[in-house]
Amino acid sequence: MTTLVPRPPYTQAELERLYPNDLQLQLVQVLLRHGERSPVSPRFQNAGLRPYWPYCNSARQFTSVVMASTDWSRWDQLKYRRRLETFGLDDGPVIASGPNGEFDGICQPGELSDKGRETTLALGQRLRHLYVDQLNFMPKLISDSDMIYIRATPIPRALESVQQAFWGFYPPSARTADFPAPTIITRTPADETLFPNDGNCRRFAHLSRAFAQRAADRWNGTDDMEYLSGLFRKWMPGNQKVAVDSHPRLSGIMDTINATDAHGPQTKLPKEFYDPKARGIIDDISVEEWYGGYKESAEYRMLGIGALMGDITARMTGSVERNGSDGLLEIGGKDGNLGRGRGGETDVKLALSGCHDTTLAACLTSLGAFDGENWPPFTSHVAFELFRKKAWTEPNTAQPRTSLNDEKVKHQAQESKGWWAALFGGGKSSSLAKPEGIARKTMDELTEKQKNELDGYYVRVRYNDKIMQVPGCKARGKHLEGDTTFCTLEAFKSIVDSYTPKNWKHACASNVDAPSFPEKPEPAGY
Repeated sequence: MTTLVPRPPYTQAELERLYPNDLQLQLVQVLLRHGERSPVSPRFQNAGLRPYWPYCNSARQFTSVVMASTDWSRWDQLKYRRRLETFGLDDGPVIASGPNGEFDGICQPGELSDKGRETTLALGQRLRHLYVDQLNFMPKLISDSDMIYIRATPIPRALESVQQAFWGFYPPSARTADFPAPTIITRTPADETLFPNDGNCRRFAHLSRAFAQRAADRWNGTDDMEYLSGLFRKWMPGNQKVAVDSHPRLSGIMDTINATDAHGPQTKLPKEFYDPKARGIIDDISVEEWYGGYKESAEYRMLGIGALMGDITARMTGSVERNGSDGLLEIGGKDGNLGRGRGGETDVKLALSGCHDTTLAACLTSLGAFDGENWPPFTSHVAFELFRKKAWTEPNTAQPRTSLNDEKVKHQAQESKGWWAALFGGGKSSSLAKPEGIARKTMDELTEKQKNELDGYYVRVRYNDKIMQVPGCKARGKHLEGDTTFCTLEAFKSIVDSYTPKNWKHACASNVDAPSFPEKPEPAGY
């Protein structure tokens, strides 16, 4: 429930079943929850829990970029040690200290801890073992990162976690001596869609409050909530009962329980907080409160996670079309020469995105693939894998047809110069406009030629190395024959299209006074 215990690597027999010989892996997109951290706000100090935790030793060796000359010709790095200052008993300033009087390595609220860095590094190493050592999908040694799309939310623990995962995937020994700095994409908070952004999406904030209130109405008077109150009430402010909407909220209590459970004995709560029955109740209620809307409401899916799922699917179709929409335009090249990698790469093969528990659960629930799952533990990940058929035979003939990729290469050889010149004007343009293609078009808007381009491509979703089932892909013709977990790209895209916003910001500002709950069921995953 707190720290993920990863399963052993796939055996050879499992690899042969999970990665059939007639399919070729083409693009992998990994969403990873950050690693273990301190609580996002101090709670239960009356239970002996200290507000400052000594688990962030990165604070002993921070580095900042500084200008080394006034003409901007030289830059350098300033190494420094961070200490936190707080209020003393007389309201004067004092240095914050840990349980044993530690002044260094003290965590900010919600900061990635040493344990979190360790587990995200290990995740990168596990991903390398699968995609490099076992599948030979990614190269063992790289000279640049232009085939890797990296993104993180503006929250530092997400950025630091994806950096640790990248380091585990490609440590210094797997990079050439002249390896340039990788590109990491970020957004401003107002534009962020790598997590459900209720702070900058008014309509989604309205919906999420309504579904949270519904959970409170359903659960607050139950025997399960009485059980929690019996355990925790003496530690609650004013001895109030525990409730979905108590202060702290039930999800806030869960946050502190999970964070303390993941770390050392100096920052533990009283033993009743770790009661297995209580933790199961808290998990069930919190999952319903936070993610029930994705199961039931198309608008909730659209505003909460639809923009991100649209991005993920657009990178898949960009990988099919090989027109730069797979992420290459964002990360390739340098300065104003956007789009083509330093090494001339024409495809992104791997995407790593540092995000949050709410991202992972929202994505899976929006696909109808999170039923029965617990709250995502620290360092959980979801991998969206795009495959293509290697080759196939024409009906009633013995002549194999050319592979899909070979046909596309011929097509692009004729057209690539035209769209590249139009986009970049010989490398002088700084525009990030993308070539006309499938991208965010719905299946209904595609030409027959564009629809045909998606034939022979399949999508699979893995969550912490467990294969997930999208229910809408079970129907005949919507999956790889013999395995319903391989969605056809067309079926997967059609499902995601149904809740991808045309204009997320406009949708966030619309229908603010409309009813919060749909008139009839709008189940996810179809």
